[in-house]
Amino acid sequence: MQNSHQALWQECLRLIRQNVTEQIFKTWFEPIVFESFDEKLSTVLVQVPSPYVYEYLEQYYVRLMAWALNNSFKCSVKLKYRLVVDRENGKTQDVEGDRPSDIESPQPTARANKAPTVLDAAVPQQLNPQLDPKKTFESFIEGASNKLPRTVGLSIAGHPGKTTFNPFFVFGPSGCGKTHLINAIGVEAKRLFPQRRVLYVSARLFQVQYTDAVRQNTTNDFINFYQSIDMLIVDDIQEWANSPKTLDTFFFIFDHLFRIGKQIILASDRPPVDLDGVKDRLLTRFSCGLIAELEKPNIQLCKDILLAKCRHDGLRIPDDVIQYIAQTANGSVRDLEGVVNSLMAYSIVYNSPVDMHLAERIIKRAVKTDNHPLTVDDILDIVCKHYGVVQQNVFSKSRKREYVQVRQVSMYLAQKYTKMPASRIGQLIGGRDHSTVLHSCSAVEQRLKVDSKFRDDISSIEQAFKLKS
Repeated sequence: MQNSHQALWQECLRLIRQNVTEQIFKTWFEPIVFESFDEKLSTVLVQVPSPYVYEYLEQYYVRLMAWALNNSFKCSVKLKYRLVVDRENGKTQDVEGDRPSDIESPQPTARANKAPTVLDAAVPQQLNPQLDPKKTFESFIEGASNKLPRTVGLSIAGHPGKTTFNPFFVFGPSGCGKTHLINAIGVEAKRLFPQRRVLYVSARLFQVQYTDAVRQNTTNDFINFYQSIDMLIVDDIQEWANSPKTLDTFFFIFDHLFRIGKQIILASDRPPVDLDGVKDRLLTRFSCGLIAELEKPNIQLCKDILLAKCRHDGLRIPDDVIQYIAQTANGSVRDLEGVVNSLMAYSIVYNSPVDMHLAERIIKRAVKTDNHPLTVDDILDIVCKHYGVVQQNVFSKSRKREYVQVRQVSMYLAQKYTKMPASRIGQLIGGRDHSTVLHSCSAVEQRLKVDSKFRDDISSIEQAFKLKS
Protein backbone atom coordinates (compact mmCIF):
# COMPACT_ATOMS: atom_id res chain seq x y z
CA MET A 1 0.00 0.00 0.00
CA GLN A 2 2.87 2.35 0.85
CA ASN A 3 4.28 1.85 -2.65
CA SER A 4 1.00 2.93 -4.22
CA HIS A 5 0.97 6.05 -2.06
CA GLN A 6 4.55 6.76 -3.10
CA ALA A 7 3.46 6.44 -6.75
CA LEU A 8 0.63 8.90 -6.13
CA TRP A 9 3.15 11.33 -4.62
CA GLN A 10 5.31 10.97 -7.73
CA GLU A 11 2.24 11.79 -9.84
CA CYS A 12 1.73 14.87 -7.65
CA LEU A 13 5.33 15.96 -8.34
CA ARG A 14 4.78 15.41 -12.08
CA LEU A 15 1.80 17.77 -12.06
CA ILE A 16 3.75 20.38 -10.11
CA ARG A 17 6.69 20.10 -12.51
CA GLN A 18 4.44 20.95 -15.43
CA ASN A 19 3.47 24.24 -13.82
CA VAL A 20 6.79 25.69 -12.66
CA THR A 21 10.19 26.31 -14.20
CA GLU A 22 12.79 23.56 -13.93
CA GLN A 23 14.94 25.64 -11.65
CA ILE A 24 12.05 26.28 -9.24
CA PHE A 25 11.16 22.59 -9.22
CA LYS A 26 14.71 21.51 -8.42
CA THR A 27 15.12 24.20 -5.77
CA TRP A 28 11.89 23.79 -3.84
CA PHE A 29 10.24 20.46 -4.71
CA GLU A 30 12.97 17.88 -5.36
CA PRO A 31 14.24 18.13 -1.74
CA ILE A 32 10.79 17.15 -0.40
CA VAL A 33 10.72 13.57 0.92
CA PHE A 34 7.42 11.64 1.00
CA GLU A 35 6.90 10.04 4.46
CA SER A 36 3.39 8.58 4.59
CA PHE A 37 -0.29 8.94 3.78
CA ASP A 38 -2.93 8.61 6.52
CA GLU A 39 -6.09 7.37 4.80
CA LYS A 40 -8.34 8.02 7.81
CA LEU A 41 -7.27 11.63 8.09
CA SER A 42 -6.57 12.08 4.34
CA THR A 43 -3.22 13.61 5.29
CA VAL A 44 0.06 13.42 3.42
CA LEU A 45 3.18 13.74 5.59
CA VAL A 46 6.30 15.06 3.83
CA GLN A 47 9.72 15.98 5.15
CA VAL A 48 11.36 19.29 4.16
CA PRO A 49 15.00 20.20 4.84
CA SER A 50 14.38 23.36 6.91
CA PRO A 51 11.71 25.62 8.41
CA TYR A 52 12.62 28.17 5.74
CA VAL A 53 11.59 25.76 2.93
CA TYR A 54 8.32 25.08 4.73
CA GLU A 55 7.55 28.81 5.07
CA TYR A 56 8.42 29.45 1.45
CA LEU A 57 6.23 26.61 0.14
CA GLU A 58 3.32 27.70 2.30
CA GLN A 59 3.72 31.31 1.21
CA TYR A 60 3.94 30.79 -2.54
CA TYR A 61 2.96 27.22 -3.55
CA VAL A 62 0.26 26.07 -1.15
CA ARG A 63 -2.47 26.34 -3.81
CA LEU A 64 -0.39 24.55 -6.43
CA MET A 65 0.50 21.71 -4.04
CA ALA A 66 -3.11 21.32 -2.84
CA TRP A 67 -4.35 21.18 -6.43
CA ALA A 68 -1.72 18.57 -7.40
CA LEU A 69 -2.40 16.43 -4.29
CA ASN A 70 -6.17 16.47 -4.84
CA ASN A 71 -5.73 15.43 -8.48
CA SER A 72 -3.24 12.65 -7.82
CA PHE A 73 -4.87 11.16 -4.67
CA LYS A 74 -8.42 11.72 -6.04
CA CYS A 75 -9.67 13.17 -2.77
CA SER A 76 -9.38 16.29 -0.64
CA VAL A 77 -5.93 15.91 0.90
CA LYS A 78 -4.39 17.81 3.79
CA LEU A 79 -0.65 18.42 3.94
CA LYS A 80 1.56 17.95 6.98
CA TYR A 81 5.24 18.93 7.11
CA ARG A 82 8.06 17.31 9.06
CA LEU A 83 10.68 20.05 9.45
CA VAL A 84 14.34 19.21 10.00
CA VAL A 85 15.22 21.66 12.78
CA ASP A 86 18.54 20.10 13.87
CA ARG A 87 20.24 18.08 11.14
CA GLU A 88 23.24 17.02 13.26
CA ASN A 89 21.07 15.52 16.01
CA GLY A 90 18.26 14.38 13.71
CA LYS A 91 15.61 16.52 15.42
CA THR A 92 12.38 17.21 13.54
CA GLN A 93 9.12 19.04 14.15
CA ASP A 94 5.73 18.27 12.60
CA VAL A 95 3.62 21.21 11.41
CA GLU A 96 0.15 21.24 9.88
CA GLY A 97 0.01 22.97 6.50
CA ASP A 98 -2.56 25.61 5.63
CA ARG A 99 -5.53 24.50 3.60
CA PRO A 100 -6.46 26.96 0.85
CA SER A 101 -10.10 27.38 -0.12
CA ASP A 102 -11.55 27.13 -3.60
CA ILE A 103 -8.56 25.38 -5.16
CA GLU A 104 -8.42 25.88 -8.91
CA SER A 105 -6.05 24.59 -11.55
CA PRO A 106 -3.09 26.99 -11.70
CA GLN A 107 -2.09 28.67 -14.92
CA PRO A 108 1.23 27.38 -16.36
CA THR A 109 4.10 29.73 -15.60
CA ALA A 110 6.82 28.25 -17.75
CA ARG A 111 8.67 30.91 -19.75
CA ALA A 112 10.49 28.65 -22.21
CA ASN A 113 9.55 30.72 -25.25
CA LYS A 114 9.85 34.15 -23.63
CA ALA A 115 12.86 36.42 -23.50
CA PRO A 116 14.44 36.76 -20.03
CA THR A 117 13.61 39.86 -18.03
CA VAL A 118 15.72 41.87 -15.62
CA LEU A 119 14.17 39.88 -12.77
CA ASP A 120 15.22 36.47 -14.16
CA ALA A 121 18.06 35.19 -12.00
CA ALA A 122 18.70 31.71 -13.37
CA VAL A 123 21.73 33.09 -15.16
CA PRO A 124 23.10 36.15 -13.32
CA GLN A 125 23.25 39.12 -15.67
CA GLN A 126 25.25 42.30 -15.73
CA LEU A 127 23.46 44.42 -13.17
CA ASN A 128 23.04 48.17 -12.99
CA PRO A 129 23.55 48.86 -9.26
CA GLN A 130 21.34 52.00 -9.42
CA LEU A 131 23.90 53.89 -7.31
CA ASP A 132 24.60 57.63 -7.44
CA PRO A 133 28.33 57.88 -8.26
CA LYS A 134 28.48 61.36 -6.67
CA LYS A 135 27.46 60.08 -3.25
CA THR A 136 30.81 58.68 -2.06
CA PHE A 137 32.67 58.51 1.23
CA GLU A 138 34.93 61.28 -0.02
CA SER A 139 31.97 63.67 -0.28
CA PHE A 140 30.36 62.40 2.94
CA ILE A 141 31.89 64.86 5.42
CA GLU A 142 32.54 63.34 8.85
CA GLY A 143 31.29 64.95 12.05
CA ALA A 144 30.19 64.04 15.55
CA SER A 145 26.67 63.19 14.36
CA ASN A 146 27.75 60.61 11.76
CA LYS A 147 31.17 59.28 12.82
CA LEU A 148 30.00 55.82 13.94
CA PRO A 149 27.73 55.07 10.94
CA ARG A 150 30.42 56.33 8.54
CA THR A 151 33.14 54.19 10.15
CA VAL A 152 30.92 51.11 10.11
CA GLY A 153 29.94 51.81 6.50
CA LEU A 154 33.60 51.85 5.43
CA SER A 155 34.17 48.52 7.20
CA ILE A 156 31.17 46.96 5.47
CA ALA A 157 32.25 48.23 2.05
CA GLY A 158 35.65 46.60 2.53
CA HIS A 159 34.29 43.30 3.89
CA PRO A 160 30.68 42.88 2.67
CA GLY A 161 28.88 40.08 4.47
CA LYS A 162 31.98 39.27 6.54
CA THR A 163 31.47 41.61 9.51
CA THR A 164 29.07 41.40 12.43
CA PHE A 165 27.30 44.46 10.97
CA ASN A 166 24.81 42.44 8.95
CA PRO A 167 22.20 43.64 8.50
CA PHE A 168 23.27 47.28 8.84
CA PHE A 169 20.20 49.34 9.80
CA VAL A 170 20.60 53.14 9.52
CA PHE A 171 17.91 55.51 10.76
CA GLY A 172 17.53 59.24 11.21
CA PRO A 173 15.40 62.25 10.25
CA SER A 174 14.98 63.48 6.70
CA GLY A 175 17.99 65.31 5.32
CA CYS A 176 20.59 63.88 7.73
CA GLY A 177 22.51 61.99 5.02
CA LYS A 178 21.13 58.42 5.18
CA THR A 179 20.79 58.04 1.40
CA HIS A 180 24.27 59.48 0.87
CA LEU A 181 25.82 57.04 3.36
CA ILE A 182 24.20 53.86 2.04
CA ASN A 183 25.03 54.94 -1.53
CA ALA A 184 28.64 55.52 -0.49
CA ILE A 185 28.84 51.99 0.92
CA GLY A 186 27.56 50.56 -2.36
CA VAL A 187 29.85 52.70 -4.51
CA GLU A 188 32.92 51.73 -2.47
CA ALA A 189 32.00 48.04 -2.40
CA LYS A 190 31.50 48.04 -6.17
CA ARG A 191 34.89 49.75 -6.62
CA LEU A 192 36.65 47.15 -4.46
CA PHE A 193 34.70 44.15 -5.75
CA PRO A 194 33.57 44.90 -9.34
CA GLN A 195 32.14 41.39 -9.85
CA ARG A 196 29.80 41.58 -6.86
CA ARG A 197 26.11 42.10 -7.57
CA VAL A 198 25.38 45.32 -5.66
CA LEU A 199 21.91 46.88 -5.88
CA TYR A 200 20.40 50.05 -4.40
CA VAL A 201 16.61 50.23 -4.50
CA SER A 202 14.05 52.45 -2.81
CA ALA A 203 11.31 50.74 -0.82
CA ARG A 204 8.73 52.30 -3.12
CA LEU A 205 10.37 50.91 -6.29
CA PHE A 206 10.69 47.47 -4.67
CA GLN A 207 6.97 47.56 -3.89
CA VAL A 208 6.07 48.63 -7.44
CA GLN A 209 8.20 45.80 -8.86
CA TYR A 210 6.57 43.30 -6.52
CA THR A 211 3.06 44.49 -7.44
CA ASP A 212 3.89 44.20 -11.15
CA ALA A 213 5.31 40.70 -10.58
CA VAL A 214 2.10 39.59 -8.84
CA ARG A 215 -0.01 41.06 -11.65
CA GLN A 216 2.09 39.35 -14.33
CA ASN A 217 2.35 36.05 -12.42
CA THR A 218 6.18 36.34 -12.21
CA THR A 219 6.56 36.53 -8.43
CA ASN A 220 9.02 33.65 -8.37
CA ASP A 221 11.24 35.38 -10.92
CA PHE A 222 11.09 38.53 -8.79
CA ILE A 223 12.18 36.65 -5.67
CA ASN A 224 14.87 34.68 -7.50
CA PHE A 225 16.34 37.92 -8.86
CA TYR A 226 16.60 39.56 -5.46
CA GLN A 227 17.99 36.39 -3.90
CA SER A 228 20.89 36.58 -6.39
CA ILE A 229 22.13 39.94 -5.01
CA ASP A 230 25.44 40.06 -3.09
CA MET A 231 24.78 43.44 -1.43
CA LEU A 232 21.17 44.61 -1.20
CA ILE A 233 20.62 48.25 -0.17
CA VAL A 234 17.01 49.32 0.51
CA ASP A 235 16.12 52.93 1.31
CA ASP A 236 13.08 54.30 3.19
CA ILE A 237 11.72 50.95 4.37
CA GLN A 238 9.24 52.74 6.66
CA GLU A 239 7.06 52.99 3.54
CA TRP A 240 6.28 49.26 3.87
CA ALA A 241 4.65 49.70 7.28
CA ASN A 242 1.14 49.01 5.93
CA SER A 243 2.09 46.58 3.16
CA PRO A 244 2.01 43.08 4.71
CA LYS A 245 2.40 41.20 1.42
CA THR A 246 5.46 43.21 0.44
CA LEU A 247 6.93 42.63 3.91
CA ASP A 248 6.26 38.89 3.73
CA THR A 249 8.01 38.68 0.37
CA PHE A 250 10.94 40.72 1.61
CA PHE A 251 11.18 38.39 4.63
CA PHE A 252 11.97 35.42 2.38
CA ILE A 253 14.48 37.44 0.35
CA PHE A 254 16.11 38.76 3.52
CA ASP A 255 16.23 35.35 5.18
CA HIS A 256 17.82 33.73 2.13
CA LEU A 257 20.47 36.43 1.68
CA PHE A 258 21.28 36.47 5.39
CA ARG A 259 21.69 32.69 5.61
CA ILE A 260 24.18 32.57 2.74
CA GLY A 261 26.22 35.49 4.06
CA LYS A 262 25.17 38.28 1.70
CA GLN A 263 25.22 41.88 2.93
CA ILE A 264 21.96 43.70 3.65
CA ILE A 265 21.77 47.46 4.28
CA LEU A 266 18.52 49.16 5.28
CA ALA A 267 17.65 52.82 5.85
CA SER A 268 14.60 54.28 7.58
CA ASP A 269 13.43 57.49 9.21
CA ARG A 270 12.81 55.59 12.46
CA PRO A 271 14.35 52.67 14.41
CA PRO A 272 13.02 49.11 13.95
CA VAL A 273 11.06 49.23 17.21
CA ASP A 274 8.94 52.10 15.82
CA LEU A 275 8.09 50.42 12.50
CA ASP A 276 4.37 49.86 13.00
CA GLY A 277 2.79 46.99 11.11
CA VAL A 278 6.02 44.99 10.72
CA LYS A 279 5.89 41.46 12.14
CA ASP A 280 8.21 40.48 14.98
CA ARG A 281 9.99 37.86 12.88
CA LEU A 282 11.20 40.62 10.55
CA LEU A 283 11.90 43.17 13.29
CA THR A 284 14.17 40.71 15.08
CA ARG A 285 16.10 40.16 11.86
CA PHE A 286 16.44 43.92 11.31
CA SER A 287 17.90 44.21 14.80
CA CYS A 288 20.33 41.28 14.79
CA GLY A 289 23.21 43.18 13.14
CA LEU A 290 23.90 46.83 13.93
CA ILE A 291 21.41 49.68 14.34
CA ALA A 292 23.06 53.08 13.86
CA GLU A 293 21.46 56.50 14.21
CA LEU A 294 22.35 59.42 11.97
CA GLU A 295 21.63 62.68 13.75
CA LYS A 296 21.06 66.07 12.17
CA PRO A 297 24.43 67.77 11.61
CA ASN A 298 25.36 70.49 14.10
CA ILE A 299 26.35 74.00 12.97
CA GLN A 300 30.05 73.14 12.71
CA LEU A 301 29.39 70.13 10.50
CA CYS A 302 27.02 72.22 8.38
CA LYS A 303 29.81 74.75 7.88
CA ASP A 304 32.26 71.98 6.94
CA ILE A 305 29.76 70.56 4.43
CA LEU A 306 29.18 74.00 2.92
CA LEU A 307 32.91 74.72 2.60
CA ALA A 308 33.53 71.34 0.98
CA LYS A 309 30.75 71.91 -1.52
CA CYS A 310 32.02 75.42 -2.29
CA ARG A 311 35.49 74.02 -2.98
CA HIS A 312 34.02 71.33 -5.21
CA ASP A 313 31.81 73.74 -7.16
CA GLY A 314 34.34 76.58 -7.32
CA LEU A 315 31.99 78.98 -5.50
CA ARG A 316 33.23 81.74 -3.20
CA ILE A 317 30.91 82.52 -0.29
CA PRO A 318 31.83 85.03 2.46
CA ASP A 319 32.36 83.62 5.95
CA ASP A 320 29.39 85.50 7.42
CA VAL A 321 27.10 84.04 4.75
CA ILE A 322 28.46 80.53 5.43
CA GLN A 323 27.73 81.03 9.13
CA TYR A 324 24.22 82.32 8.43
CA ILE A 325 23.32 79.41 6.13
CA ALA A 326 24.69 76.85 8.60
CA GLN A 327 22.58 78.34 11.38
CA THR A 328 19.34 78.55 9.41
CA ALA A 329 19.35 75.39 7.25
CA ASN A 330 17.55 73.42 9.98
CA GLY A 331 20.33 70.83 10.21
CA SER A 332 19.45 69.37 6.81
CA VAL A 333 22.21 68.35 4.42
CA ARG A 334 19.67 68.38 1.61
CA ASP A 335 18.73 71.99 2.39
CA LEU A 336 22.39 72.99 2.55
CA GLU A 337 23.04 71.59 -0.91
CA GLY A 338 19.90 73.25 -2.28
CA VAL A 339 20.89 76.65 -0.91
CA VAL A 340 24.43 76.44 -2.34
CA ASN A 341 23.09 75.36 -5.74
CA SER A 342 20.67 78.29 -5.73
CA LEU A 343 23.37 80.75 -4.71
CA MET A 344 25.57 79.52 -7.53
CA ALA A 345 22.74 79.79 -10.08
CA TYR A 346 21.79 83.33 -9.00
CA SER A 347 25.39 84.56 -8.99
CA ILE A 348 26.00 83.18 -12.49
CA VAL A 349 22.72 84.29 -14.09
CA TYR A 350 22.77 87.80 -12.60
CA ASN A 351 26.57 88.16 -12.52
CA SER A 352 26.35 89.30 -8.91
CA PRO A 353 28.42 88.48 -5.83
CA VAL A 354 27.08 86.12 -3.18
CA ASP A 355 26.18 88.25 -0.17
CA MET A 356 23.94 88.14 2.88
CA HIS A 357 21.00 89.76 1.14
CA LEU A 358 20.99 87.07 -1.56
CA ALA A 359 21.43 84.33 1.05
CA GLU A 360 18.44 85.63 3.00
CA ARG A 361 16.22 85.60 -0.08
CA ILE A 362 17.21 82.05 -0.98
CA ILE A 363 16.92 80.69 2.57
CA LYS A 364 13.44 82.17 2.78
CA ARG A 365 12.34 80.31 -0.35
CA ALA A 366 14.37 77.12 -0.11
CA VAL A 367 14.40 76.06 3.55
CA LYS A 368 11.19 74.77 5.07
CA THR A 369 10.98 74.97 8.84
CA ASP A 370 8.15 75.21 11.32
CA ASN A 371 9.66 78.39 12.78
CA HIS A 372 11.33 80.13 9.88
CA PRO A 373 14.08 82.58 10.90
CA LEU A 374 13.21 86.21 10.30
CA THR A 375 15.24 88.12 7.76
CA VAL A 376 15.99 91.85 7.71
CA ASP A 377 13.61 92.14 4.75
CA ASP A 378 10.84 90.53 6.86
CA ILE A 379 11.49 92.95 9.73
CA LEU A 380 11.56 96.03 7.50
CA ASP A 381 8.35 94.96 5.77
CA ILE A 382 6.46 94.45 9.05
CA VAL A 383 7.76 97.61 10.74
CA CYS A 384 7.01 99.77 7.70
CA LYS A 385 3.47 98.41 7.48
CA HIS A 386 2.92 99.03 11.19
CA TYR A 387 3.93 102.70 10.90
CA GLY A 388 2.56 103.24 7.38
CA VAL A 389 5.94 104.16 5.89
CA VAL A 390 7.44 103.27 2.50
CA GLN A 391 10.78 101.37 2.70
CA GLN A 392 12.37 103.69 0.14
CA ASN A 393 11.97 106.60 2.58
CA VAL A 394 13.58 104.57 5.38
CA PHE A 395 16.62 103.97 3.17
CA SER A 396 16.86 107.67 2.27
CA LYS A 397 18.99 110.35 3.98
CA SER A 398 15.87 112.06 5.32
CA ARG A 399 15.87 112.95 9.04
CA LYS A 400 12.08 113.21 9.31
CA ARG A 401 11.00 111.90 12.68
CA GLU A 402 8.75 109.09 11.39
CA TYR A 403 11.48 107.76 9.05
CA VAL A 404 14.13 107.87 11.77
CA GLN A 405 11.80 106.01 14.15
CA VAL A 406 11.17 103.18 11.65
CA ARG A 407 14.88 103.01 10.85
CA GLN A 408 15.86 102.74 14.53
CA VAL A 409 13.14 100.20 15.39
CA SER A 410 14.10 98.05 12.41
CA MET A 411 17.76 98.08 13.42
CA TYR A 412 16.90 97.23 17.04
CA LEU A 413 14.66 94.31 16.06
CA ALA A 414 17.11 93.08 13.42
CA GLN A 415 19.83 92.83 16.04
CA LYS A 416 17.41 91.10 18.43
CA TYR A 417 15.96 88.56 15.98
CA THR A 418 18.83 87.83 13.59
CA LYS A 419 22.36 86.70 14.21
CA MET A 420 23.89 89.35 11.97
CA PRO A 421 26.63 91.75 13.08
CA ALA A 422 25.74 95.45 13.41
CA SER A 423 27.80 96.33 10.34
CA ARG A 424 25.76 93.97 8.17
CA ILE A 425 22.44 95.24 9.56
CA GLY A 426 23.49 98.81 8.80
CA GLN A 427 24.38 97.90 5.20
CA LEU A 428 20.94 96.31 4.66
CA ILE A 429 19.04 99.24 6.17
CA GLY A 430 20.02 102.21 4.06
CA GLY A 431 23.78 101.63 3.93
CA ARG A 432 24.44 102.92 7.46
CA ASP A 433 27.57 102.03 9.43
CA HIS A 434 27.72 99.89 12.57
CA SER A 435 27.88 102.91 14.93
CA THR A 436 24.50 104.07 13.64
CA VAL A 437 23.03 100.64 14.40
CA LEU A 438 24.46 100.63 17.92
CA HIS A 439 23.14 104.17 18.57
CA SER A 440 19.68 103.19 17.25
CA CYS A 441 19.52 100.11 19.47
CA SER A 442 20.50 102.16 22.51
CA ALA A 443 17.90 104.83 21.72
CA VAL A 444 15.13 102.23 21.37
CA GLU A 445 16.09 100.50 24.62
CA GLN A 446 16.01 103.80 26.53
CA ARG A 447 12.63 104.76 25.09
CA LEU A 448 11.15 101.35 25.96
CA LYS A 449 11.84 102.09 29.62
CA VAL A 450 9.80 105.31 29.73
CA ASP A 451 7.22 105.17 26.89
CA SER A 452 4.34 102.70 27.40
CA LYS A 453 2.76 103.54 24.04
CA PHE A 454 6.08 102.78 22.34
CA ARG A 455 6.30 99.47 24.25
CA ASP A 456 2.85 98.54 22.94
CA ASP A 457 3.99 99.33 19.39
CA ILE A 458 7.03 97.06 19.71
CA SER A 459 4.91 94.31 21.29
CA SER A 460 2.42 94.51 18.41
CA ILE A 461 5.24 94.30 15.85
CA GLU A 462 6.77 91.28 17.61
CA GLN A 463 3.37 89.57 17.59
CA ALA A 464 3.32 90.06 13.81
CA PHE A 465 6.73 88.36 13.70
CA LYS A 466 5.22 85.26 15.30
CA LEU A 467 2.44 85.18 12.75
CA LYS A 468 5.01 85.61 9.98
CA SER A 469 7.10 82.64 11.15
